[in-house]
Amino acid sequence: MRPLLLICLLLGVSPLAQSEGYLTFYLDNDLFAGTDRNYSNGARLSWISDSKPLFNFAPAKETLKDLISEPGGLSRFGLLSGFNPDNVREEKLELSYGLSLTQLMFTPETFDAPTQPIGERRYAGWLGLGFSVHARDEKAINSAELILGTTGSWSLAEKSQNLIHDIRSIERFEGWQDQIPNEVTLDFSFLQKRRAAFLPDGPRGLRADGLFEWGTRIGTFRTAARLGGFFRVGFNLPADFSDPRLSALAYSHRYFDNGNGDGRDWSAYLLFGLTGNVILHDATLDGPLFRSFDTGNTREPWVGELFAGFGLRWRVLEFSYVHTWRSREFEEKASEGFDFGSLAVRLQL
Repeated sequence: MRPLLLICLLLGVSPLAQSEGYLTFYLDNDLFAGTDRNYSNGARLSWISDSKPLFNFAPAKETLKDLISEPGGLSRFGLLSGFNPDNVREEKLELSYGLSLTQLMFTPETFDAPTQPIGERRYAGWLGLGFSVHARDEKAINSAELILGTTGSWSLAEKSQNLIHDIRSIERFEGWQDQIPNEVTLDFSFLQKRRAAFLPDGPRGLRADGLFEWGTRIGTFRTAARLGGFFRVGFNLPADFSDPRLSALAYSHRYFDNGNGDGRDWSAYLLFGLTGNVILHDATLDGPLFRSFDTGNTREPWVGELFAGFGLRWRVLEFSYVHTWRSREFEEKASEGFDFGSLAVRLQL
């Protein structure tokens, strides 16, 4: 997997040196909830261009562009696009390209068992490289991403967890030899967000807004659909469509530049929201799609999430923390769910 990591590094560093954009680091961890089980850790580094093309050529770039917008005419999604029709006809949609590198890891609750504990979550890791295209105006954003990844030891999940546990003097998990096996994965994700301004011009910079979102992911790692949104209230809200948590299309991007953003140097806000997910395939629970492997888990098809947190911004730097309560993801464990925390650090380059 060293060639894949080298490609990730080259693709991640090259555009940063050539173009302006937004760099975001996400970290999910259940240690924020005082546990170390189920969804144990997630890390994602994403970069998105500031309405400038990344490359003259990129795999499936034109296909992704056609999926999210159709310059010079009405979107193929019609009213489903969420765009202002005038912006589409007049070719005023802003187009951005993104790159991402994501690692996820899942562990059982019993850390010192040398083999997979019966009835607990299977050890699993995943590493993915994504290329995305985003079209937006002042009302909505449509995003599409192709993600090439791998499960198993190639994901480096065991090595990453051991490194962090050694640094923090935490005992290692002993059963990683029973993780789901190596398999290359390919996924496609689509996500639409629509913005609502509930209090656009409150006293002393007080504002309130919200984002409604729906999306789908189809692939060999995960096939699912999601519906949800979140609400923000605070002072000098950042004018963005940014995700507060790690997801397949977690990027930081501002609204279409129509003067609605607040020009002040700082922001402080609270946020809360909920998401419903329909899961049709999850390699970490069902096992690899093209290999016979019994994870010992029975996937729950419906998973709900409730989350709340806060964000702070000073000029080009923004920090947020969100805590998520998620319903249980598999049937064997008698617990009713689990929770974890998410940190995000965003930098405008």
